[in-house]
Amino acid sequence: MGFIVALDQGTTSSRAIAVDENGHICGIEQQEFKQHFPKSGWVEHDANEIWQSQLDVTRKLLDRLKIDASQIAGIGLTNQRETTLLWDRKTGQPIHNAIVWQDRRTSPECQRLIADGANEIVQDKTGLLIDPYFCGTKIGWLLDNVSGARARAERGELAFGTIDSWLIWNLTGGRLHMTDITNASRTMLMNLHTGSWDDELLELFKIPRELLPQIRPACSVYDETDSELFGGVIKIAGAAGDQQSALFGQNCSRPGMAKNTYGTGCFMLMNLGDQPQASRHKLLTTVAASPNASLSYAFEGSVFIAGAAVQWLRDGLGIIESSSDIEDLAATVEDTDGVYLVPAFSGLGAPQWDSEARGTIVGLTRGTTKAHLARATLEGIAFQVADVLDAMQNDAGESIHELRVDGGAAQNNLLMQFQADIMQTPVVRPKITETTAMGAAYLAGLATGFFPSIDSIESVWEVERRFEPSMKQSEVEYRRERWAEALRRSQHWERTNA
Repeated sequence: MGFIVALDQGTTSSRAIAVDENGHICGIEQQEFKQHFPKSGWVEHDANEIWQSQLDVTRKLLDRLKIDASQIAGIGLTNQRETTLLWDRKTGQPIHNAIVWQDRRTSPECQRLIADGANEIVQDKTGLLIDPYFCGTKIGWLLDNVSGARARAERGELAFGTIDSWLIWNLTGGRLHMTDITNASRTMLMNLHTGSWDDELLELFKIPRELLPQIRPACSVYDETDSELFGGVIKIAGAAGDQQSALFGQNCSRPGMAKNTYGTGCFMLMNLGDQPQASRHKLLTTVAASPNASLSYAFEGSVFIAGAAVQWLRDGLGIIESSSDIEDLAATVEDTDGVYLVPAFSGLGAPQWDSEARGTIVGLTRGTTKAHLARATLEGIAFQVADVLDAMQNDAGESIHELRVDGGAAQNNLLMQFQADIMQTPVVRPKITETTAMGAAYLAGLATGFFPSIDSIESVWEVERRFEPSMKQSEVEYRRERWAEALRRSQHWERTNA
């Protein structure tokens, strides 16, 4: 029996997962690493620690399963997106900590670019909005704030990469400097229509082309690992950013199919097929992982606060002891008794994009209990997801027939049923919810022939439970209207009280 190994490099931990030819997970190893917060709003990672943790969990996985390199058909990678790193091409050493996707240090530069009218060209070419979230301004910050970095970059001495590039560089012993196309599409430097680095964008962000990796398809055999790492060479055969990997892992391979990941926030992606579309509702257009070299696209909508709202009930208010307690508590009441909770603790994401919004609770009475708050918190997550789904359907001009779900909160049956009800769309939860890692495994498996076809992957994807809408349409309309009013009251709060 052979295996595919997926490396799942996340924001707080590195994981390695072994998958067999039947699509079953045979083993998982995980290791957390340190988060660095040098200033308010700044978030950094030690890139060497990321590499070492990823190497350690992979070796531990192979040791525990008693398999060697010859039994592994290929390695696939998925990674935290937009986290930005520069390193020395000769020594392989980073010149600074990696700047994490959450980091906001380049907000002033982004605001300057927006004021100069650059947002339109960036959106037209990349499908993104100018924001510190993406790599372009992070690279500029490193070039301008690390001594000698810009001159060294222009001489071709430095390499830029997102975490996929960094891992592949180290896996190959520094032979290969590349990124996959899904990660490249999150840099603000790649032209969405051509799949290549764009000279006009490089000039706008003042990025030397000499820094940049080669862009490769998400599903392809790239190279082999250094033989000393795992006692033999293993093909490196697929890579995708975490959300695109989850879309692929959910088998959303046809236009109109969509998935939502319930984590700290929520990320919804909808397959658009081979033609990018511009959003009228502040969604992002991004490259989706494809089983071949052709370009494929997706709409993406982000909800900033989802599972984090449940953590707030636990840590901030102390009304539950663990996050898993919320379902039982919420189920002790039939409804929220008119309470609506808008979890805009760090502003609102798609489709509002309102950084001045703040968390709001409306409808409180003397009869409100912690159970009502718990239920209103779950419903607040679902209402936000429903708003993103509406925006996607409006932009795409077609209905989404079901929403495939994954992530920790997808295990909450009460939330999933309310999600189906309030969207009036079925919610489908698969048996294997490790969809991010599975996406990387599928990509590597297809590239190496371990999985013979898309059909073979779809045959191993299984439904664990399907939630059908059961709420009356009149009640859905009333609840959505009340939610919209609560949402309106949460918006522009910081500006109002400045």
